[in-house]
Amino acid sequence: MEYKQTELKRGIKFHTIHTEKFKTNLVAIFITTKLMRENVTKNAVISALLRRGSKTMPSQEEISKQMEEMYGASFDCGLDKTGDNQVLKFYLESINDNFLPQNGEDMLKNSLEKLLEIVFNPYVENGSFKSEYVEQEKNNIKQRIEGKIDNKAKYSLDRCIEEMYKEQPFGLYKFGYIEDLEKMDAQNLYQYYQELINTCKIDIFVSGMIEDNINQVVEKNENIQKLKERTPDYIPPKEQNKELPEKENILVESMEVTQGKLVLGLNVSLKNEKEKYDTLIYNTILGGSANSKMFQNVREKAHLAYVASSSYLRYKSNIFINCGIEISNYEKALELIRKQIEDMKKGEFTRRRY
Repeated sequence: MEYKQTELKRGIKFHTIHTEKFKTNLVAIFITTKLMRENVTKNAVISALLRRGSKTMPSQEEISKQMEEMYGASFDCGLDKTGDNQVLKFYLESINDNFLPQNGEDMLKNSLEKLLEIVFNPYVENGSFKSEYVEQEKNNIKQRIEGKIDNKAKYSLDRCIEEMYKEQPFGLYKFGYIEDLEKMDAQNLYQYYQELINTCKIDIFVSGMIEDNINQVVEKNENIQKLKERTPDYIPPKEQNKELPEKENILVESMEVTQGKLVLGLNVSLKNEKEKYDTLIYNTILGGSANSKMFQNVREKAHLAYVASSSYLRYKSNIFINCGIEISNYEKALELIRKQIEDMKKGEFTRRRY
């Protein structure tokens, strides 16, 4: 595998990963911008709007038709919260030219141009997004926000993060807030979109059996040429780990459910970047595997949890302990979880040689 990185313009990078392990090529575009209360909901709607159509593919139906003509290529998009940044993600996967029934189709070039058009040349009517698409996607985002409570495990984790990072960007819900949807229309969303793509950090990835001329294909693309150079408006990873107050905060929410969700958020104070690797090992021992202290002691031996695990969030240097418990066992489970943390502090864990 060979990785290369090229700066197309200031703030716009092109990444290639040459590998012969797969019969398909993957093209991806990541748009990274700061998490901010005033824009978090706009970004969620725009990520959904861009998949609705482009200049030459004005509908989802037309995009799907184009994907079918490309031997069943797949297109998808998503939205992530990565530390204090929000990332709009777009993917297109298609078969490599070496496995096509006839030569000369240049599927990778076609895939790259299609995805660049979808992201940077969306379908517009009278200088704005199509109003019908905007209203439909606003309603879809509203339903997603309202439905976040349906997944109790995910909801409890989100609420823990929200309380830990109250009044901070990372505490924002990645799909935004219903009250902000009411302020959006086709015109102001399109104006914001233009501002976004000219100020955000842009990363374009191509992975697979890549030809040497792929850089020229990207550089000469009209959608890339019209983008401006920029000082990317995002938060670099090294600037994200801020100290949180050293105090315990307990939040209890009551619902009509049979199984309770217990989440503990731990902020890890790191002296340097290398300690992230130590934290990975710490998390694995604490709750990151079936041999962990959480799984063995809280779930298997004490039978105080249906689920007992922990996960490490490296961008914010947090460890989150997640348990599914009988609500009547809350105090016992919490006491035993705290004991696992204290035992880790004392170095009381099994050492095995393999």
